[in-house]
Amino acid sequence: MNAKVYSMFTGKELRTIDIDDKVFGLPFNEELVWYAVKNELANKRQGNASTKGRAEVNGSNARPFRQKGTGRARQGDKKSPLLVGGGTIFGPKPRDFSYSMNKKAKRQALKSILSLKVQSEMLKIVEDFSVESGKTKDLAKLFENFNHGLRTVLILKDNDPILKRAGANIPWLSFLSFNRLRAHDLFYGRQVIMLESAAKNLSEFYSEGDK
Repeated sequence: MNAKVYSMFTGKELRTIDIDDKVFGLPFNEELVWYAVKNELANKRQGNASTKGRAEVNGSNARPFRQKGTGRARQGDKKSPLLVGGGTIFGPKPRDFSYSMNKKAKRQALKSILSLKVQSEMLKIVEDFSVESGKTKDLAKLFENFNHGLRTVLILKDNDPILKRAGANIPWLSFLSFNRLRAHDLFYGRQVIMLESAAKNLSEFYSEGDK
């Protein structure tokens, strides 16, 4: 399929390139994308919440008052969950929430999201560029040609530390490399901007992975 390439400096169309239908022209698989996003969020959870049960809190094993003659309900000890300062019932403990997802399924989910962005006209391919000054204001000015302020994902051909440094203080901008995409960022991005070389590399990368 054909895709337009725009200038990052003027916002105007420059030329048309071919992109792989097997990456950008697939039907949207809602269930697979849901599993991919859920998997990423689960793997990011720290899982360090912890509470103390009645066997772990400090306190005496003695009864708070005598068992008979008071008219009150029986109490075993001061560490009971029913008393202030007692243990917690079924409270959270440190655990690992992460789990693995089938590699082929994850690739298919990412391709499904990319196809959705193309069909929704939320993905634009731009000519390769960089911000030599490394200044945030210079990069932000370039995005004025592409709906400034929307939650944006910029897909790079490789790791560009100067470009990433320039965008570090832009709250609505995040960076992804073509070979390390994240389903959550892609799906929730209001617009996806992809470098021309990244689009070509991405087509080759996923074509090789499907063999």
